[in-house]
Amino acid sequence: MTYQAFYRVYRPQLFREMSGQAHVKRTLQNALLASKTTHAYLFSGPRGTGKTSTAKIFAKALNCEHAPANEPCNECATCKSITEGSHPDVIEFDAASNSRVEEMRDIIEKVRFAPASARFKVYIIDEVHMLSTSAFNALLKTLEEPPEHAVFILATTEPHKLPATIISRCQRFDFKRLSSQDILERMKVVLEDIQLPFEEQALKVIAQAAAGGMRDALSLLDQVVSFSGEEVRLEDALLVTGSVSQDVFYEITQGLRQKDVAKVLSLLEELIADGKEPLRLAEDLITFFRDLLLLQTEGDLTELLQLVTPDDQFGELARQFSADTLYGFIDILAKTQQEMRFSHHTKIYLETALLKMAQYTSGMTSSVRAIDPAIESKVGSLENMVRQLTQQLQEGGGTPSTPQTKQEQRQRVKTTNGFKPPIGRIQEVLKTATKQDVHNIKSAWAQALAPLQKSQSALLGEAEPVAASSSAFVVKFKYDIHCQMVADNKAFTSMFTQNLASQLGTVYEMLCIPETSWLALREDFIRDNGLNQKRADQQPDMIQEAEQPFIDDAQPVASHDPLVVEAENLFGKDFVEVVED
Repeated sequence: MTYQAFYRVYRPQLFREMSGQAHVKRTLQNALLASKTTHAYLFSGPRGTGKTSTAKIFAKALNCEHAPANEPCNECATCKSITEGSHPDVIEFDAASNSRVEEMRDIIEKVRFAPASARFKVYIIDEVHMLSTSAFNALLKTLEEPPEHAVFILATTEPHKLPATIISRCQRFDFKRLSSQDILERMKVVLEDIQLPFEEQALKVIAQAAAGGMRDALSLLDQVVSFSGEEVRLEDALLVTGSVSQDVFYEITQGLRQKDVAKVLSLLEELIADGKEPLRLAEDLITFFRDLLLLQTEGDLTELLQLVTPDDQFGELARQFSADTLYGFIDILAKTQQEMRFSHHTKIYLETALLKMAQYTSGMTSSVRAIDPAIESKVGSLENMVRQLTQQLQEGGGTPSTPQTKQEQRQRVKTTNGFKPPIGRIQEVLKTATKQDVHNIKSAWAQALAPLQKSQSALLGEAEPVAASSSAFVVKFKYDIHCQMVADNKAFTSMFTQNLASQLGTVYEMLCIPETSWLALREDFIRDNGLNQKRADQQPDMIQEAEQPFIDDAQPVASHDPLVVEAENLFGKDFVEVVED
């Protein structure tokens, strides 16, 4: 006999053999026993959840020679012929390949004739949502007032595509996705029947990959059995399904705990080199951290674990993280997963998420928060320095020539929508900024924008680099909302700076600031460095001559002010402007 796939050989033939769908089975069985079956049913739900199998079992129970009964006997001639698919009164109709109105009219013409040998003539129309509008219209009247001997069973995965007039004439049953435990139990029955040993963890991997579909699970199991040979092993299931071993996730999680970014990214690189999809990896990591949360609970929830085995190794790993940390990891991955769906650079998004997770410390347990003595010493030195500076300010030790306090300067650069640019970091960049660095950034700007999507490059359409040092550059935005959107999207800024790095060979930090805040910050920086005071002592004609190089680049004039010349050499002509007192 020709070999048949598992999902065909082990198709349920009785209601009690079906996995899950208790609400459907109970309703149909009660209707059969009470002889209160109706003329039209609609079975809707995801693929592989038992819609067609239920329709065939129901058709057998309706026409069984021992009816009324809540189960078909599968022994009479009618049940056997329906099981074999040869009974003339049970007609299976594939709407996907017979969607025209002509095929539907043929059914309508034949439905009037009495059954040949059974009590009911049953029409099972699969993928009914594929019928054309005219075919639905032709079916409508017959579905509303069919002959007493006719029963229609409509099956679909997309009920929203059906006309409301069709749905209202049917009893609707919504099939749910099967749980991993239901799929696991069914696979055990199959393997015990063929007398093939197995590892239960391998079956869990297959059940998770099936995503609630029994047909998908049995197809994957068939493939793993063919690959494994004498025993269904975990490593074979991982290889066939494309899943990742729990040991790899264990190593990644340990790297996150130890903040070993190099280890985490190298493991990710190996997985992607093996053909793993970043989107699937993000989903599996969410499942792994969810399993660690289950291990932290007091109740016995081991049956709900999908990727983790409940042994001492993973129990200890779960205790090394607080629940807040694991929830934070899941939140970061969930947001990244949504962003990855609309990008071609999924690997970069996942790398950025892992970097965020490595820096996430707010929920670490006390055993993880052990501070290195050297770091603790540096923190103490910084605290002493802050106390000394605070004391100097309180005693009036600030710079007398500074017309504004630091608090007033920060207030000036706040934007109207509440966005606070990194003022301190930008000032550090300005102290070491050079004209050559900003020129390099501007020269590579267009090439870095080219690989971006239109929606992403539009955010930088009205932006320009205005200052740069050897490690960072400042970008001025015309619109505050664009500035905030770019600054908040760390994955986007990371991708853009990597594009720049591919052009320049140097990885820069990107600092964002609105245009109004930039003008105020630039004015304060120039004043703090004494440019205004120096230039106020010069003659008016000399001041006008010094202003020209920074206002009109088309007609540069040499400046005699050494401070202005130094500022021009450091920041470029676009940076310096005259600041009125």
